[in-house]
Amino acid sequence: MTTSTELPKLAKGTLRIIPLGGLGEVGRNMATFEIDGKILIVDCGVLFPEETQPGVDLILPDIDSVKDRLDDVVGIVLTHGHEDHIGGVPYLLRLKRDIPLIGSELTLALVEAKLKEHRIKPFTLTVEEGQVEQLGPFRLEFVAVNHSIPDALAVHITTAAGTVLHTGDFKMDQLPLDDRLTDLRAFARLGEEGVDLFMADSTNAEVPGFTPTERAIGPVLSDVISKTPGKVVVASFSSHVHRVQQVIDAAVENGRRVALMGRSMVRNMGIAEDLGYLDVPEGVLIDHRKAVNLPDDKIVFMSTGSQGEPMAVLSRIAAHNHQIEVGEGDTVILASSLIPGNENSVFRIINALIKNGANVVHKANANVHVSGHASAGELLYCYNIIEPEYAMPVHGEFRHLVANAGIAKQSGVPAENTFVVENGAVLEMRDHQVRVVGQIDIGFVYVDGSTVGTITDADLKDRRILAEEGFISIFTVVEAATGNIVVGPEIHARGFAPEEAVFDDIIPGIQKALKEAVEGGTRDQYQLSQVVRRTVGRWVNTKLKRKPMIIPVVIEA
Repeated sequence: MTTSTELPKLAKGTLRIIPLGGLGEVGRNMATFEIDGKILIVDCGVLFPEETQPGVDLILPDIDSVKDRLDDVVGIVLTHGHEDHIGGVPYLLRLKRDIPLIGSELTLALVEAKLKEHRIKPFTLTVEEGQVEQLGPFRLEFVAVNHSIPDALAVHITTAAGTVLHTGDFKMDQLPLDDRLTDLRAFARLGEEGVDLFMADSTNAEVPGFTPTERAIGPVLSDVISKTPGKVVVASFSSHVHRVQQVIDAAVENGRRVALMGRSMVRNMGIAEDLGYLDVPEGVLIDHRKAVNLPDDKIVFMSTGSQGEPMAVLSRIAAHNHQIEVGEGDTVILASSLIPGNENSVFRIINALIKNGANVVHKANANVHVSGHASAGELLYCYNIIEPEYAMPVHGEFRHLVANAGIAKQSGVPAENTFVVENGAVLEMRDHQVRVVGQIDIGFVYVDGSTVGTITDADLKDRRILAEEGFISIFTVVEAATGNIVVGPEIHARGFAPEEAVFDDIIPGIQKALKEAVEGGTRDQYQLSQVVRRTVGRWVNTKLKRKPMIIPVVIEA
């Protein structure tokens, strides 16, 4: 097995599979499939930043292995319309705008709205369950799966090398709100025909049993709303059509109107209503600016920000930075699960809302959300129905992938045929046989304001140091011949010490170190700056137990 960023030439009739995101993380899902010179991409999502990535807006899949071969891409299959599966599409299409997008009606409508903001008009192919399409050497069959957004699809890929069944995100809700079941009959038929590699959603693989039905949530929402004397704010994902439908239904039951808040929420629900995926009774929706004039017991606000995003509506409400205020008698419902890495941000919001006097209802204290992902019992059913020869768990942190692999082995998939791999793993299939043949380097591609990929991990480390330790700048002018200091050292600090007089003790040390360096033959300004950096760094670390960013400037006179 090789580790490289350069991939060897692929033999004719061999399928190469490379996950570029979504393994070891919950987000930026993307995988490439290549055979006979043509490439198929499945999903292209984003990962949302953690607190250790300050200033970053989004994290994209690393497409270095494919960006010089976009002419060979026959299409991008999008399994469903969540950001962690479609959010990266605009950034990929910036590089080549005419790559076809293949997906269901709602999925393509959501991604087209995103692309419109980037001034990109895509080439699209709308597909539905049961449909078969041939894209170059790839025969694609689409299978209905149930998820927390309508119109989700699994994709069965047939090539000369063998077959792959990729579930996308799915669960097996037997009472789905839209009456659209995961098509287990199609899974069984494909299993009988022979599935070589099964790539299954791992997010809930650690959770025993079965994921509860979405229908259980509606009565709980209605009960919470009925017992609230004031206004109600419900926070959820901006694409969670099913949850928004339940909130609308519960509001109508309790004689309230609904105001959608957040640009993405308004956009996505408008699309869902236009396409018939969201049923809104006449007169129920009201603009949030007009909603503030209604009595508190007559309104439900549906907002973004369930993950504690700093600029989202709920965070701004909690920080008193929004026209909507919550306090005594009001209820805030967080109708979503926690994405790993967002726990601190969400708990911070919950505490702030409670401090403001609001009643906060969330998954830990009420049944206001169920997952959109299959639990262990559902995955075991799927493995037993499909009976794949090989398994490669996808979509989840490492612990989720391992749990999914364990289920595969329980169902009879040989341990040596079960692949728990990282992003960048290179798998090859030939004559229905699969093996891991290498590993390419995969990094994080950061979207930072208007820049894409220019911010590095080193930059983020600097930002963390600035945020946590502050910085010190030292300006000094040195006489070249003697090493005597003509000006300075002038020391300024930010986010470090309450008084700059604290540096009086180190100034003689800087003067001595510079003089000794010049007398020892050092003349280069960079080297003299490093003398200052080391001197100040040792002093700060020893005396104050801190490691700030140190920026020395030495000029020779």
